[in-house]
Amino acid sequence: MPKIKPPVRTPHIDMTPMVDLFSVLLIFLLLTASFRPQEAAVITTPQSISEKQAPDADLMTIFIAKDGKVFFNIDNGKDTSTHFRSKLLGKIGEQYKITFTKAEIAKFGTMSSFGLPIKDLKTWLNSKDSKEKEKLQTGIPMDSTDNQLAWWVREARLTNVGAEVAIKGDADTDYKLVKKVMDLLQDNKVNKFNLVTNLQKQEVTMKDLPPAAK
Repeated sequence: MPKIKPPVRTPHIDMTPMVDLFSVLLIFLLLTASFRPQEAAVITTPQSISEKQAPDADLMTIFIAKDGKVFFNIDNGKDTSTHFRSKLLGKIGEQYKITFTKAEIAKFGTMSSFGLPIKDLKTWLNSKDSKEKEKLQTGIPMDSTDNQLAWWVREARLTNVGAEVAIKGDADTDYKLVKKVMDLLQDNKVNKFNLVTNLQKQEVTMKDLPPAAK
């Protein structure tokens, strides 16, 4: 009597649980992720071979655009519950006798770099027209009669004493302006700061090697 062979079945893997798990993880990431706000100015930094990286948090940055406009930014620190930006705006408001609402302070705390006179801050914060907000970005005054950038730096240092300082200037920026910003930092006892650059890769050929290495 011949043997009865059972039918051969192809293994089947049910992918439904994996798809469900992937969907849950994707939704979780979308809901919890925080996107970095767009910077107020496009800065093309010069090239260098330095591989030192600026910290991701606790950083005060001064931006110098190609057209000479100066912008400023400070983050909320590693622990975002410290609300450094909101505290800084409150101190600047006290200095210039400007009262900001809770909504304005909260909105400022979530934004990025800015470059405008302090008198235009309330208009900038409450404006819903992106073109109008862009027109207000005329740069932070730093002349001898009203050096508002110095006040931002001074109050930011008192707000977050552990923040590092960085200068991010465009490659085509006039060096005299960069020197002026450096002098301003030193006047406020900031003698250690970073210059933000792009990493430039160097290709080494045989003729570049010393004789002992060939």
